[in-house]
Amino acid sequence: MKKGPLERIGPDSDLYIYYLAGRLPPQAGIQDDNFIGNWEEDGFSFLFFRCPSEKTVTRLVTAHPHLRLLDSYQMTYAEWQGGRIEPIRIGRFLLRPPWIEAVPEVDAIDIIMDPGVVFGTGTHPTTADCLKAIERVCTAERIERLLDLGTGTGVLALAAAKLGCSRVLAVDFNYLATVTTLENIRHNHMEARILVVNGRAEQHLVYPADLLVVNIHYDVMRHLVRDPGFLEKPWFILSGMLRSDAKRISDYLANRPVTILDRWSRDGVWHTFLGKTRKH
Repeated sequence: MKKGPLERIGPDSDLYIYYLAGRLPPQAGIQDDNFIGNWEEDGFSFLFFRCPSEKTVTRLVTAHPHLRLLDSYQMTYAEWQGGRIEPIRIGRFLLRPPWIEAVPEVDAIDIIMDPGVVFGTGTHPTTADCLKAIERVCTAERIERLLDLGTGTGVLALAAAKLGCSRVLAVDFNYLATVTTLENIRHNHMEARILVVNGRAEQHLVYPADLLVVNIHYDVMRHLVRDPGFLEKPWFILSGMLRSDAKRISDYLANRPVTILDRWSRDGVWHTFLGKTRKH
C-alpha cells in the first residue's frame, strides 16, 4: 500500500519549506512525490517538501501569478516542532508519537499522536486544559456525541473517543490539519467513531452534540457563542482565548442561560472555560 505524505516524515527527517504570499487555488495540484502538504494562514501558504523542490515551486508560481515566493527554509523536523517530540502524560492520557514505543501505566489511556508538520503535540496549555476538561465531563456522565471545532491534529477528538464517545465530528478549516487528523485516527484505529470534515466551524455548529469543544481563535469563537446552535449543546469547552478575549467571552456569557463550572488559566495568558447550558 502506498504511504500517505505524512507517513514519510519522522523525527529524523529534514523539511524544506517554501513561504508564499497568496493562497493556492483548489485546482493547483502539486505533482511531486516529495510534497508533504500546504499550511495556509491569513493569505499566506507554507509548502512542505522532503527534498529541495525549487523547480516545482517555480512552476507553481509561474502558473499562478497571484502567488509570490517570499522565502525558503531548511530545518530538521525537531526544529520545526520546537524540539523532539516525547511521550507526555496529561491526566489519564499518554500522548506519544508512533515512532516511540511506550507501555502505558494501568490507569493510562494511550493516544498515538503524530502531528506531522501541524502544531499540536499536546504540550500547549490550551490543549492540556481541554484534555482535563474532556476527562472531567466524560467521567461525570455519558457523552455519546461530541463536536470538535478547530480539531488541529485531532488529539481532543481522539481523547473523547477513547473515553467512550461513540460519535465525534472533528472539523478544521485547514486541509492539512484534517489530513493529519485522519492519519492519527488510523494510528489509533478510531475510524468507526470519528468523522473528519474540512470546513468552517461556523457552518457545523448545527451538528447535534452532547459536548461542544472549541479550541480556536477569538475571531471565530465570538461568532460561535452567539449562534443559536451553541445553546443546543448541554456541555461546552471553550479554549484558545487570551486574557482579553476570555473577558469578552465571559462578559457575553454572563447574560446568557449558561453556567461556567470551571476555568483554567496558564500564567494569566491562556484561558479555558468548562460550562453547561441551563436549558438542559
